[in-house]
Amino acid sequence: MAVLYFSSPIMSRNMKVEAVAGKRTTLLGVAKENNVKIPFECGDGKCGSCLVKVTHLDGFRVKGMALTDKERNVLKSIDKLPANEEERAAVRDIPPTYRLACQTIVTDEDLLIDFTGEPGGA
Repeated sequence: MAVLYFSSPIMSRNMKVEAVAGKRTTLLGVAKENNVKIPFECGDGKCGSCLVKVTHLDGFRVKGMALTDKERNVLKSIDKLPANEEERAAVRDIPPTYRLACQTIVTDEDLLIDFTGEPGGA
């Protein structure tokens, strides 16, 4: 079980959501199921409109997750994937700070997901 906390200036308060990790649902999918309005356009990892900032709340127990090629390319193109985070993701599968909600699969860890409410803003 994962506990996700969605936070945005467009929301009246933060929202706590429990998500089943084994469903292979994306952050965007969980947001949609719970009426959290993360902006998105393509939903396929090509545009960057669903950019979110992810904070792992389990301390040092960060789950490894490889970036998709689409996500890596988009994050690099919008300067949200610093070289040190790209290397860490490539070598140790440690996810970077910024992610695309449509590409990030929910695992069994607690996360804080920040987004501005503007497409591509996090």
